[in-house]
Amino acid sequence: MFVDSHCHLDRLKQGPEALAETLNFARTRGVEHFLCVCVSVNDYETMLDTVKAFDDVSVSCGVHPLHQDDACSYEVLLEKAQRDEVVAIGETGLDYFYSPESKSVQLTSFVDHIKVANETNKPLIIHTRDAREDTINLLREHKAPHTKGVLHCFTESLEMAQAAIELGFYISISGIVTFNSADELRDVVKAIPLDRLLIETDSPWLAPVPHRGKQNQPGYVVEVAEFIADLKGITVKELATITTQNFYELFSLARKQSA
Repeated sequence: MFVDSHCHLDRLKQGPEALAETLNFARTRGVEHFLCVCVSVNDYETMLDTVKAFDDVSVSCGVHPLHQDDACSYEVLLEKAQRDEVVAIGETGLDYFYSPESKSVQLTSFVDHIKVANETNKPLIIHTRDAREDTINLLREHKAPHTKGVLHCFTESLEMAQAAIELGFYISISGIVTFNSADELRDVVKAIPLDRLLIETDSPWLAPVPHRGKQNQPGYVVEVAEFIADLKGITVKELATITTQNFYELFSLARKQSA
């Protein structure tokens, strides 16, 4: 059984009935759980309304680094994050590729998210692009020893992955690994320990081969798993078992949601 450890179900271009069909399709392919990740605290209630009818969908709460127009105070973030249905904090992080001009606001927001994760004892979901040094340094400076998390949709260096793993983090791989241009990422994935690996779709974006050009959906996490299993030289069943176990170890509250 697979888990889509990072998707944005509220961002899929479809209505409620179509969402149910999309999730059913994923279930028929062996996907047992979905983590719907928040990108704006201002949209949190709408996101929750979209997915709350599905017992196998968990949710996070946070502000994406590229959504700083929707930035919120530490107090507001903490209030939302403490809610029982929230299993993780984020996605948060730093993106200097698309929005270097908002660096200072991103840094403040990221530190706030780390502190909220420390206080709530919930894992961090981190987006990082072209911000390797600052991402790792801020985690080292502000993360409590008990706080864990994941670098999602990872496309950075092996050195960064290793630094994150040393801090207790997991590395999540999306459909990007199947792209023709992803040779360097494939080398990184080969070197990541299986016990620190997660899989995701990041739906509705980044559909894996052979679905490129289509809207991505959670059922396509199977193609991600198949590709990584081949890279690792293991069976898809082994890859699914390990990454699903890793998911529930990191997002321990999600097990309660799906029980």
